[in-house]
Amino acid sequence: MSPAPPAPAAPEPLSVVGIGADGWDGLPASSRQALCAAEVLIGGARQLALLPGECAGERVPWPSPLRPAVPGLLTAYAGRRVCVLASGDPMFYGIGRTLTEVIGEQAAAGDTAGGPPATGAGHRLRILPHPSSVSHACARLGWPVEDTEVVTLVGRPAENLVRVLYDGRRVLVLSAGAGTPAEVAALLRAHGFGPTRMRVLEQLGGPRERSAEGTADDWDAPPGDPLNVLALDCRRAPGTPPLSTVPGLPDAAYEHDGQLTKRHVRAATLAALAPAPGELLWDIGGGSGSIAIEWLRAHRSCRAVSVERDPVRAERIGRNADALGVPGLRVVPGSAPAALDGLPRPDAVFIGGGLTAPGLLAACWAALPAGGRIVANTVTLESEALLADWYRRHGGELVRLAVARAVPVGGFTGWRQAMPVTQWAAVKPLPASPSPTALPQETEQP
Repeated sequence: MSPAPPAPAAPEPLSVVGIGADGWDGLPASSRQALCAAEVLIGGARQLALLPGECAGERVPWPSPLRPAVPGLLTAYAGRRVCVLASGDPMFYGIGRTLTEVIGEQAAAGDTAGGPPATGAGHRLRILPHPSSVSHACARLGWPVEDTEVVTLVGRPAENLVRVLYDGRRVLVLSAGAGTPAEVAALLRAHGFGPTRMRVLEQLGGPRERSAEGTADDWDAPPGDPLNVLALDCRRAPGTPPLSTVPGLPDAAYEHDGQLTKRHVRAATLAALAPAPGELLWDIGGGSGSIAIEWLRAHRSCRAVSVERDPVRAERIGRNADALGVPGLRVVPGSAPAALDGLPRPDAVFIGGGLTAPGLLAACWAALPAGGRIVANTVTLESEALLADWYRRHGGELVRLAVARAVPVGGFTGWRQAMPVTQWAAVKPLPASPSPTALPQETEQP
């Protein structure tokens, strides 16, 4: 019998070392050993400059843009001892997440060159974290980390901050650079949070650590060090209306031309759609974007696509999304169902307009996975008849929502009824399980 072929050599582990503003002096022995043993050192120019000469590996600065370059770099240095430098904790808005995702994708695809398959991220990656800037900031401020909201503006729009602005909240902002404090101060003033106390914490944990403070209303500090964290004690200016964390924001919170799912119907609609973290919504006939926007406000990982055929309204949806702190809303101009081609598969679909477009309901139902939700609203008899037919065929709930408001009637007060809204809501069922094959019965032998 011939001997079994030798097992393929395990791939060299990829080390990811977190480093702070205190540089080499702040690293534990395990991190120093990984850096000194590396044949290739990859990191930002600022991070690489913190390493002493005894780290003799080849130094490779990250190219820009970073994410598309990661697979090529890993391939170029395969088989060598590679150490990647990260700011603070690599798994907190850091390169560790990117590397984990890329290596995971490679593992799923296998090895295309015929060699041993790539192993999963948990086997190839060795993460050596350092205290994050958030941990340093909370230590300086005396803020419990678990009670502090964190928003990163690194590579992200400043409007993301709007969603977390509530009176009395403590927020840490991971700055994109020296100009971020002034940008944030302007945003706070524009949204009625000018009295907010701002503190800029620079070079946290390093020998050049310093801070500056003031309020958003009177902020005039010149740009400082680009490596900074911004601490906000949020204070709402008198007269600024509060915005709830739950669906049903005031209608006045939206710019609109009348095409708006009104507040009470909107709250009932979002309850039927039941947003959950990480899920994707198709909002068809976006109007002013209110359903998609409040879906996104439900959780920072929620995703949404708003489809609107009117280009003026499509632009307005984008402005509303920015104003209400969810600039990640994707707006697709065009008419459904044609505009749905190529969109990622939704977890839920809302149809607020265009119900009678040929094939729209069928296309949405077909796009939903098992367990996906669909909600459709209408005020017309024609669309109501269509929803009644789909309710008959697929079940769910068919309800009529009626809202009346108290209005002056001469010297008295009476009720003014809004147009009733018919709503169909359904969950796509799981596929039916196949019937078990009947077993042959034993027969008695003569």
